[in-house]
Amino acid sequence: MTKFAANLSMLFTEVDFMQRFKLAAKNGFSAVEYMFPYDFPAQAIKKELDDNTLTQVLFNLPAGDWDGGERGIACLPQRQEEFQQGVKQAIEYAKVLDCKQINCLVGRKDPALSEAETLITLVQNLRFAAELLSKENIRLLVEAVNTFDIPGFYLNRSFQVKELIKRVNHPNIYFQYDIYHMQRMEGELTETIKQLFNHISHIQLADNPGRHEPGTGEINYTYLFEQLEAMGYQGWIGCEYKPATTTEQGLDWLKQYS
Repeated sequence: MTKFAANLSMLFTEVDFMQRFKLAAKNGFSAVEYMFPYDFPAQAIKKELDDNTLTQVLFNLPAGDWDGGERGIACLPQRQEEFQQGVKQAIEYAKVLDCKQINCLVGRKDPALSEAETLITLVQNLRFAAELLSKENIRLLVEAVNTFDIPGFYLNRSFQVKELIKRVNHPNIYFQYDIYHMQRMEGELTETIKQLFNHISHIQLADNPGRHEPGTGEINYTYLFEQLEAMGYQGWIGCEYKPATTTEQGLDWLKQYS
């Protein structure tokens, strides 16, 4: 059976962040994910999870100055110490929240740096993160992001991620496959997922165009979910979309898959 997690950075934004856990549970979700937990005490988030019987399935490593436009720092040589401290901070949150997966947004390439220097830095950082996370039984994930939404993002195609995982050469690094981003960049969703299936630990969704809920765009989600089930996918699917109206009004799509 397909398992869906509410992304609380995108869904239920009609209320403040700490109120979204209750709404997720009320609307039938048993798990949540979001971009970052670091603005709130870990114990306060844990209480919301426990009070609403929710599983925490994913959040991201610290990604630099998000409000200032940064989208990750893992490929920036001058930020390695900050990256390493961010990994340690994420582990502390994950241990409290019992979260078994953390995603790394690798960020935009610095145009002043060579490709070789950028790649060496990224591989070193991911090895560091994969090793520390493995000691806590937490998986490290990386994802590709479309360059329409985030121009200059270093990873933007699925097979770039596969090659990066090969270069890192650590058993604790996996692919977070975002259907929306990969539809925009390359399509061929089902075949690509089949080819990369053994690397994929988490999936996220949104329809295209618009990044709204399934059924509002061109992606045949009924077919895609059937294919994922046939492949034996056991992980969560994070609902990382922008509701076309309000979150609750847009949840009818979920009923047919529950």
